[in-house]
Amino acid sequence: MPETLQERIASALSRVHNHRLDTDVLSAEMVRDIATSTEGRVRLTLFLAPNDDATLVREVRQALERIEGVTDVRVDVKDASESASSGIGRAAPGAGRDASTGARAPGAGPGGRGRSLPVMTPPAAAPQRPPAPTPSAYPNLGRIIAISSGKGGVGKSTISTNLAVALAQMGARVGLMDADVYGPNIPRMMGVSAPPPVVNEKIQPLEAHGVKLMSLGFLIERDQPAIWRGPIVMKIIQQFLRDVQWGQLDYFFVDMPPGTGDAQLSLVQSAQVHGALIVTTPQAVAVGDALRGVKMFQRVGVPVLGIIENMSWLECPHCGKPSPIFGSGGGEQLATEVELPLLGQIPLYPPVQEGGDAGVPIVTSEPRSSAGRALIETATRVSEAVGALAVS
Repeated sequence: MPETLQERIASALSRVHNHRLDTDVLSAEMVRDIATSTEGRVRLTLFLAPNDDATLVREVRQALERIEGVTDVRVDVKDASESASSGIGRAAPGAGRDASTGARAPGAGPGGRGRSLPVMTPPAAAPQRPPAPTPSAYPNLGRIIAISSGKGGVGKSTISTNLAVALAQMGARVGLMDADVYGPNIPRMMGVSAPPPVVNEKIQPLEAHGVKLMSLGFLIERDQPAIWRGPIVMKIIQQFLRDVQWGQLDYFFVDMPPGTGDAQLSLVQSAQVHGALIVTTPQAVAVGDALRGVKMFQRVGVPVLGIIENMSWLECPHCGKPSPIFGSGGGEQLATEVELPLLGQIPLYPPVQEGGDAGVPIVTSEPRSSAGRALIETATRVSEAVGALAVS
């Protein structure tokens, strides 16, 4: 008798190994709420603990996609600490049933080959809120600098990549961690996309343009959305800090997602961040959001080194006359208001965007262009600001 879809799913999941627990994800009860439809759609919930490997998400998804008859896979990732309040002790509505017909899924109950849902355990008492973790020191990373922005679309990742490459060209040992888990753009901007190798249980960072790199974009499919809450974001950031063989660095730049949310808090709770750079455009809306970013870092005890204004003006390709198409003076106004230095003003130069798409930063492709010179000068000022921070 041929296997049912549920039985094939259980068999596939039993082959996905969790090295931390030395067992498969199904036996470890990491998988719950498996549902299928008659059209071959599969949906399940995967619970990850803080020290689980984030690549398990991709392995589970790929294992299911290889099953004959499966047309679509959705993996909902949740933090393992939520499992006590997410249905343990009671079967979820429709658990183990066909998502279209509501019929009991073969193999989900007694007598079936395997089970589609782990055995439920008695309800646990509501966990107490744990204290905020103490930031760890990572002396091998050198100076840890967060690069942040109040809103998206201001060119924060462009600034991050070009600063990192410019300092590497000056002879510094530089690492760049892509903490923008919701939109990891560093792989494309640096021209690398291969899965990082693992040697002696340590992830080996990829390298491009003299900079060591790590990004969630190396570990998940290009079209996979990161629908993750704070605990999962913190776990990823901690794993990138702790489990990557960075070696000895002078500068460790962290490209943050826009805003003042989970990733920013996770970083400052996980590591001793030595400073932050705030990227904005001259536009009043961007400056207002950047101000909140400055205040956030100051509130959590991270010194802000300065403001970088991107897209400050557009130079006419014929006469060289600057046109402030996004307004003017916003970065300088913000720097004055918060009493911080304006470390750089980067002109809007189309080859910067073209180089980002092609994986060749402008400081490498056109270092003598107006944007290339401005970014190299900004990198020098950032180095001086970090040096002053080290002395103070």
